Amino acid sequence: MTRIEVDHVSHRYGQGPLARLVLDDISVELAERRLGVVGHNGSGKSTFVRMLNALLIPSSGTVRVNGLETGKDAAKVRKQAGFLFTDPDNQIIMPTVAEDVAFGLRKSGLSRAQVAERVEQALARYGLDGHREHPAHLLSGGQKQLLALASVLITEPELIIMDEPTTLLDLRNARMIGRVIAELPQTVVLATHHLDLLDDFDRVLVFDSGRLVADGAPAEAVAHYRALMS
Repeated sequence: MTRIEVDHVSHRYGQGPLARLVLDDISVELAERRLGVVGHNGSGKSTFVRMLNALLIPSSGTVRVNGLETGKDAAKVRKQAGFLFTDPDNQIIMPTVAEDVAFGLRKSGLSRAQVAERVEQALARYGLDGHREHPAHLLSGGQKQLLALASVLITEPELIIMDEPTTLLDLRNARMIGRVIAELPQTVVLATHHLDLLDDFDRVLVFDSGRLVADGAPAEAVAHYRALMS
């Protein structure tokens, strides 16, 4: 199980008098398998989850993933922690579906045959095997998000961090991604506005104005968030 330690973390965008504080002295320890993160736009939740795999380094304080400090061991942290963006177009790199899935294994040391086998397994698992030579950017929205997820998972990270992966999807595709998330064996940290995805999670964090304002079981934390938004 992945262990995440966030110790007195604050973060600012910009410099000097125009600097904007987006996280304000966050301290929390996380070891559950399913972790939700909610908050209104601008609450700091996306900044928080991006710190968990060293996409962002805090202005002050420390973030550790399995004992590795993100500010000092960013490359090692990213090997353990995969990241899924809101818009899959931001992480689809290669022209075809199969090439994009294989891209994450380019420095793995695996043979060409081993890479091909891993790619075929990933495509079959996520229903993309019939699209292996299809132009990646011409997939549907749901298929693109599955492709982005397959491209992350093929590197076998211990932790999957997702920043609103269902926001751009219709209800059917959002539910499909939700079912995929539920079946993942890895630790998942999910930032989302689709609160129903969190019903079976172990723990939910609520952010407001850069502060962690609630932390608990899904029903309790989501009720706090709904009250906050009302």
